[in-house]
Amino acid sequence: MRLVIGLGGVTNGGKTTLARSLQKQLPNCTIISQDDFFKPESEVAVDDRGFLQYDVLDALHMEKMVASIHCWMMNPEDSALTSTHGNQKGAENPRVLIVEGFLLYNYKPLSDIWDKKYFLMIPYEECKRRRSNRIYNPPDPPGYFDGHVWPMFLKHKKEMEENETGIVYLDGTKSQEELCARIYNDVAQELEKTSVRGSVAHV
Repeated sequence: MRLVIGLGGVTNGGKTTLARSLQKQLPNCTIISQDDFFKPESEVAVDDRGFLQYDVLDALHMEKMVASIHCWMMNPEDSALTSTHGNQKGAENPRVLIVEGFLLYNYKPLSDIWDKKYFLMIPYEECKRRRSNRIYNPPDPPGYFDGHVWPMFLKHKKEMEENETGIVYLDGTKSQEELCARIYNDVAQELEKTSVRGSVAHV
């Protein structure tokens, strides 16, 4: 029994922290982070203002990310297939994969793999404040957030809303405990339903 959870959202919305909190609570849980698939800076496009175009799909090795997800789906017992090891509690099922990232639901080859889809939202001002307090390599140049990051977020969010259904939108300003409890309860119910269906199928 396996479950693939998408945890998308705006930059600095708390995706990674939330994924790690869930991993501590869910048995046999593994994380794949979209940030691990960024191309090197030399391969990232630059616009006419000199802004590196990091907040687009072309800045990522998406084929490699999809391959990693499919490797886990074919053999979830082998946590070495992913960049972050799961909290293993024995070899028995269920097994959960959390894929976290800022552009999960804008890439067609991933559309059919999700069992649950979540998207963390925070307001513009809070997002900008959090972004300004974080150190990036390369660092954000002046005007980068308003000139690239936020406009790309709005563009991709609009595309996502037009093309994807079943996404649960979460308020990223709420406490990590509250957000974690919400998703944990959803996952527990989904695993219970999956277990029941599997038992019935074997009768």
